[in-house]
This record gives sequence, C-alpha cells and structure tokens, in this order.
Amino acid sequence: MKFKKGDAIIVTIGKDKGHKGKIEKLFPQEGTVTVAGVNISKRHMKRKDDKNPGGIIDIVKPINVSKLALVCPACGKQTRIGWLVSKNEKVRVCRKCGKKI
Repeated sequence: MKFKKGDAIIVTIGKDKGHKGKIEKLFPQEGTVTVAGVNISKRHMKRKDDKNPGGIIDIVKPINVSKLALVCPACGKQTRIGWLVSKNEKVRVCRKCGKKI
C-alpha cells in the first residue's frame, strides 16, 4: 500500500469529493483506510445504560484507497506517489515536485 498512517489526503470520487484529512487507520488486506471527517455514516443505537445513552451516532467508515490522492507536504498539490530506489532504501517521492515524502 502506498499510503501510510498520518498522510494528508484528498478525496477524488464520491459523496465526500474535495474533502481533505489525515489517515487514521489502514486496512491493507481490504485496500481501505479510515480518514477523520470523511465517509461518515449514522447509526441508530439503543440505550444500554447511563454511559451509553443511545440515539443517532456518527461512525467513520473505511473508504477505498482508489478514491484517494496524496497531498504532497512540500508543494501542497494533489499528486501520485513515485518510488526512488537506491541500494539500501526505497523512498516515496512526489510525482509533481520530485521531493521525498
């Protein structure tokens, strides 16, 4: 997976198109990630006790990585991820400005 926890992303497709956020959790087997404030759904919860009062609760659902694009920290533009391979390391680079991510 090209994305890592804490990467700044922008949503390119769907109901949340144009929203920006940071990756909170990765699910590499499913090819999805959770992003704060993106792909929120509502869940009706029944009251259980005083700590869990119930009601309509917002839940952040995972979103497919194909709907996301990385925002380069150096140039601030939406970009794809490239790789720079040397003898001992493999580094992610921005395709627009060429700087390391």
